[in-house]
Amino acid sequence: MALVGLTLIQGGEELLADRAIAAAISEGNGATVTSLHSETLELGGITDALAPSLFGDARVVVIKEIQDLASDLAEEISEYLENPDDGVHLVLWHKGGVKGKALLDKIKKAKPTIVEADVIKKESDKTDFVKSEFSRLGRKISADAVQAIVDALGSDMRELSGTCSQLAADVIAGKAITIEDVEKFQQGRIETTGYDVADAVLDGKTDLALITLRQALETGVDPVLIITALAGSLRTLAKVSGASRGAKSFDLASSLGLPPWQIDKARRQLSGWTPSTLAGAVVALAQADADIKGAAADPIYALERTVIAISRSKNPV
Repeated sequence: MALVGLTLIQGGEELLADRAIAAAISEGNGATVTSLHSETLELGGITDALAPSLFGDARVVVIKEIQDLASDLAEEISEYLENPDDGVHLVLWHKGGVKGKALLDKIKKAKPTIVEADVIKKESDKTDFVKSEFSRLGRKISADAVQAIVDALGSDMRELSGTCSQLAADVIAGKAITIEDVEKFQQGRIETTGYDVADAVLDGKTDLALITLRQALETGVDPVLIITALAGSLRTLAKVSGASRGAKSFDLASSLGLPPWQIDKARRQLSGWTPSTLAGAVVALAQADADIKGAAADPIYALERTVIAISRSKNPV
């Protein structure tokens, strides 16, 4: 017999997981919400949150990233499943992988409502996601317009979703969204972003880095955002460089606070970088940040010089 009020979210796509959690809370119709995260939970915390209410209030209890729960905390969930409270809707999010499998198996035996939130990696899946977003918004869109959106923003699902919502709001109601609408939204062309510049820099492709930098600046990307993208990418490399090379990206995702695809990408980019060259890149970037904020007479030249210096500091392999 299915357990009333139990939802299991499976997968590492945070956007989809957040939507499933929001839907469960919405269905609670004003129920008291308690949100717990595996990182901050202490022994007894889950039991306390799930204990019967003195007033019989309806409650939604969300526990995120249960794959990282210690065994004694996982046991608190197992004990609750044996004697659930009818007034509680328990929402559990497991990001995937083999961690926490014993608990996952126990949850599945309770026959929960399962919501899939797998990380969207394939190009075809991203295309389907964009189509579903417009369908959800009650709008039609041409195939080439869908592809243009994926080409421009396919690495970030939240940005993809936000763009779909904005286009649906901007384009006249009842009109099918076309590639011309997308191009207008993207200021006439798909802009080169700061992260494209950062990728070329960290790959040691100096010529490509300069080309993408100039394209980004020409399309109106703020130099500060380029510095921010470079800084974020360097921080990711530093994080991943300290992790065990033998560990799978899915197993490292939670502890590093990064999606698996980003860990895999950083591992590829790390080839040719050493702790000293990474440290040098951070110092150069800090100076560039000061330069574009007023310390240099020509901030764009200072940014170009920094892009060249950092990309050339990667050792050829």
